Amino acid sequence: MKDAQSPLVSIIVPAYNAAAHLREALESVFAQDWRPFEVILVDDGSTDETRAIAQSFPEVRYIWQENAGASAARNSALAASVGDFVANFDADDVLPANRLSLQATYLVQHSEIGCVLGRQEWINPPEWFTRDSVYGDVDGIPLSSAMFRRDVLISLGGYDTAFSVGEDTDVLIRMRERGIDYAIVPDIVLFRRYHDGSAAARNPHAQLIQSLRAKLDRQKAT
Repeated sequence: MKDAQSPLVSIIVPAYNAAAHLREALESVFAQDWRPFEVILVDDGSTDETRAIAQSFPEVRYIWQENAGASAARNSALAASVGDFVANFDADDVLPANRLSLQATYLVQHSEIGCVLGRQEWINPPEWFTRDSVYGDVDGIPLSSAMFRRDVLISLGGYDTAFSVGEDTDVLIRMRERGIDYAIVPDIVLFRRYHDGSAAARNPHAQLIQSLRAKLDRQKAT
């Protein structure tokens, strides 16, 4: 556990009809060995028990909005956050207890890095997932594991709400355009859960193509 002089980490959680796994997800957040941190959960117009579960955790800052998508929910959470670092977390996943410590410590020690990612372990991977060529992990490095410096995300204007999925890919592309580096810690920082509604179930190539088209449009405009 870190002392009160350590940087504040804001954990931002977009949630839409996330009741099935939200309690386990939030329990893993409050088991973190890093202090201080805050949790901002934006309920993107859920119609299930998401609100009741989120509000059963007094430490969670709960924000409700009309359904506008994950990118808009992340932006709402970012706007409400005050931390030095911003950690993404999806409401159906689970964190190892040292996730914040691993990534926040890395950012403290590497002032030149704007974002740090980490490795994942799947709770229930489908058989068709492939393995990463570097680490050998199923489905590679998760972009949802990102912890950013808050000022980096703010300088980028947050997430592009034109993306229904793949908004994290687009953010990293825009970061690199500005010469802001990211790094990967060689540790498991996320336990992922696969289900039909998860972003991993959607076409990753379409996300990448949309990001690259947006990049080309920006280059043409300069």
